[in-house]
Order: sequence, then structure tokens, then C-alpha cells
Amino acid sequence: MTLDRDHVMASIRARVIELAAALGMDASDIADDDIIPATGLLDSTAILELVVWFERTYELPLKQEEINIDNLGSIRAMAEFLLARKRPAGNAP
Repeated sequence: MTLDRDHVMASIRARVIELAAALGMDASDIADDDIIPATGLLDSTAILELVVWFERTYELPLKQEEINIDNLGSIRAMAEFLLARKRPAGNAP
């Protein structure tokens, strides 16, 4: 699994687009910093599916307090959160 920022963001974007398409929405122009729940592209079930996919795909079990807008609200936030959590100790960005 590649943890390159661009690759991670592209993967998250693809999943958001896929989930939105299943709801009849076009998320192809979603920006990296758009707050996903605020866009109206995903309903609550799809947002939950996105979070579960994120945990499974990146083998990153989330604590309840980590599931928030700051960490998971946008494509960029999700990528940054993942990279911060997966970064080996002592390796600053």
C-alpha cells in the first residue's frame, strides 16, 4: 500500500465519487478541502461507509474521539490524519 499523499488523496476522492454516484450524485468536482458532509453529496450512511472503508483500506482503527470533522471532514484532512498516524516515530514531515 502506498502512503504517498497524492495517491492517498486520489484514493479517497475516488471512493467519495463512487459513494456519491451510488446515490445519484456527481462528486467529480469535489475539492480537497470541501467539507464532505456539508457538500450534500453523501448521506449519513455513505459517510459511515467512507469511514469504514478508510479504516479497512489503511488498516487504521479509529477511536470514537478521532471521528470528527477535523480528522475526517475533507479529502485533505483524511489524508493528513492518515499520514500523521502512520508516520514512523521520529520522522517529522
